[in-house]
Amino acid sequence: MRQLSGLLLLVLCLAGCQQAYYATMEKFGVEKREILVDRVKDARDAQVEGQQQFKDALDELSQLLKFHGGDLQTKYEELDSEYQQSVKAAELVSSRINKVQSVADALFNEWRDELEQYQNASLKAQSKQKLVTTEKQFDMLLKKMRSAEKKMQPVLKIMHDNVLFLKHNLNAKAIGSIQTDFAGLQQDVSSLIIEMNKAIADSNKFIAQMQTQ
Repeated sequence: MRQLSGLLLLVLCLAGCQQAYYATMEKFGVEKREILVDRVKDARDAQVEGQQQFKDALDELSQLLKFHGGDLQTKYEELDSEYQQSVKAAELVSSRINKVQSVADALFNEWRDELEQYQNASLKAQSKQKLVTTEKQFDMLLKKMRSAEKKMQPVLKIMHDNVLFLKHNLNAKAIGSIQTDFAGLQQDVSSLIIEMNKAIADSNKFIAQMQTQ
């Protein structure tokens, strides 16, 4: 019960901090819609960087599988480094998507509340329609971002298994043992990149739409 209360308090504190941040930014003339656009750009950029990192990690594993003779320990350490960087890239993508969702929720809640302040029925109807359209566009974008995010975890799990296996079995036989996983890993990375490209394309579209409204 204490853990639940502590978690609830943390959530409330974080929500309060976010509201204070938005209020401070508004005092400097930066509205939530601008923050949303900036955060969508950040999430998009993290996915672009993440794509390249996952490709680099896959390439490093491919080189190790083809490695004959020489210092296997060095190649293992290079692979482990690429895996660790892939984990960080995935964490950054998730963090930035969460920030996108956070400011979007705040923006849309505020927008809905402010509809009640209209005296002019026509202006209220126009604003409500724009809210519905923008929220629908955002929901589609967020869905694609989350879809790409989910595909990162299976890739990381396979990479982790391979790195962990090689850590304790660094020899030619061990390398042969993980060869069977490589084709599946290639497919998973390709699928991940496709999903990220969809999210990146939708991000660019959403940014353009928000900037012309």
